[in-house]
Amino acid sequence: MQEHAFRLTTLLVCTLLFGAATMMAQERERGVIPNTVLVGADGKYEADPDTVLVQFNISAQNDTLQAASDRAKQAAQQVRDLLQKNGLDPKLAQIGQFVVSPVYDYKNPKRKLVGYRVNSSISIKFKDFAKVGPLTDDLFNLDVTDSQSVSYILEDMNAAKVKAVEDAMQKTRQLAKAVADSSGHALSTLSYASVDVSEPGPIIRPMMMKAAPAAFGAAAPPPPTDEFTPQKITVNAHVNALYNMQ
Repeated sequence: MQEHAFRLTTLLVCTLLFGAATMMAQERERGVIPNTVLVGADGKYEADPDTVLVQFNISAQNDTLQAASDRAKQAAQQVRDLLQKNGLDPKLAQIGQFVVSPVYDYKNPKRKLVGYRVNSSISIKFKDFAKVGPLTDDLFNLDVTDSQSVSYILEDMNAAKVKAVEDAMQKTRQLAKAVADSSGHALSTLSYASVDVSEPGPIIRPMMMKAAPAAFGAAAPPPPTDEFTPQKITVNAHVNALYNMQ
């Protein structure tokens, strides 16, 4: 009788142990780890842009290809002189290739060739935001420039990303600690973390219109960017963190 009871007890213990092992295996398959807490949080960091990017096109048209090319070269020299006038090294400017295209009179059934147009794009980056207003005004006063845009960018993006991740990590620990405290545990070490950071695009100021000529004797209006502060650039991060609990 005692031997039979011993066998039943042994069978029951083995059954319980097998059931516990099966449950733990299922939890591992589902990604559930005992005495841990998985939390997610968003973080952000607002940084001041450190660089301005001015982009515009040069466009010159004339009756002959040679005359149009010569006019485009003169326009490029005007841009160099204008940059020097505003205290900017012309070497900072990056110029695209000159694109030549014929100009036709489509009112004529035979599509008559009336001239040639030469186009090129120019971009320039610099750090002194105070130069933006005077430079863009001078560019718009040139009759060979158009499609002007001003973008504020952050070149030191990695530092901003680190700040955003730090903010998200701090929030995950606060959330995990709240869970641990409410369940009678003590929060321990970080077991795992995944990080996702979004990099924002440049902040583009709307294209300016050609300035109207000032009235006789009237002072020129201030540049549109005068006394304005560029909008901050926001970097967002999301962190999923798995913490151990004791």
